[in-house]
Amino acid sequence: MILTAICLTFVVFVMTNLQPNLEKLAKTQGNFRMSDAEVASYLGDRGFNRPMTIKYGEWLGVVPSYRIIGRDGQTRSRCSAHGPVQESTVKYCGVIQGYWGQSWVFKEPVATVIDKRLSRTGALMFWVFLLMIPGALILGILAGMREGSRLDRTLSTVTITTTATPEYVSGVIFIALLASSKFGLSPLLNSWGWTEKRTILKGSATSASKDMPADFDISFLPQFLDGLWFRLAEAPNVENFLLPVITIALYGMGYIARMTRASMAEVMTSQYIRTARLKGVSFRNIVLRHALRNALIAPFTVIMLQIPWLLTGVVIVETLFNYKGFGWALVQAASNNDMDLLLAVSVVSVVVVLLTQLISDIGYVFLNPRIRIS
Repeated sequence: MILTAICLTFVVFVMTNLQPNLEKLAKTQGNFRMSDAEVASYLGDRGFNRPMTIKYGEWLGVVPSYRIIGRDGQTRSRCSAHGPVQESTVKYCGVIQGYWGQSWVFKEPVATVIDKRLSRTGALMFWVFLLMIPGALILGILAGMREGSRLDRTLSTVTITTTATPEYVSGVIFIALLASSKFGLSPLLNSWGWTEKRTILKGSATSASKDMPADFDISFLPQFLDGLWFRLAEAPNVENFLLPVITIALYGMGYIARMTRASMAEVMTSQYIRTARLKGVSFRNIVLRHALRNALIAPFTVIMLQIPWLLTGVVIVETLFNYKGFGWALVQAASNNDMDLLLAVSVVSVVVVLLTQLISDIGYVFLNPRIRIS
């Protein structure tokens, strides 16, 4: 797993440090009218023109940081955020030492940016999972218990529709129906006197992230876990947070429900289920005691895959509702060529993907008795 993470981060590091990206970085931080010689001087003074492996080693923290005397006479180092070297400047400053670099866009340490944005997306993921997983499993089990029935066809149509509808389409529809003062349900309910507000919900989730407590971050994991439930319940509210939650949940719910339905339908036609029916076992006991556990094996993998998708795949939803979370930070890093932030986002994404795959494999052992670790 560590080797995979190193290989993937090296690929991202090479792509972000390509010459066109470095030239764009120099002109963004310096002057767009800089000549080629000025760009080369800017990059050279900050150690960007050195071999790729050396720079990657510095970023990891296994190679001492550069110290270059620039043409302006100042000695710069990566450990001083590519600025003048101070007496307290250390030699090694990489991921291993806990230093992720300085964000060019947000003008603050990358670790601080990741803490803030990841905690906000974590709150969003929590509420999405709370709505999506139980709903998807219930729909899939109900549809798969009696394959081909009217209930199965109805639920399958609903889940296919939600899966086939992109998040930006369903998000716009929800905004028009519930967060518009001119269209949808809001003006209708207001005219009937059922609500005094011009809109039922807010079409922007910006205030949801602003309302979060100042200490709502993951800088210190034990402290975060200690107040997890209170903080997740305290940060957002229904008015400004419900629309992005249901937009994401409905899209993922359809896919999980379809997988659950297919798995449940396959289990219900198995030989041991037929034997149980012939022995007179009630349909409820067949489903709950015999079919349900085996039917959850396939959906379990799909559910675990939703975690990496929610982490970085909610870019459209966070942009649509102006929710400044982890996906929004990824867009800002990529569009502004913020290399340190982009690398940190990539590392977090890779680690999350690898951990979810590991948890998925371990979960298989408990769900499927035929699989054992020798």
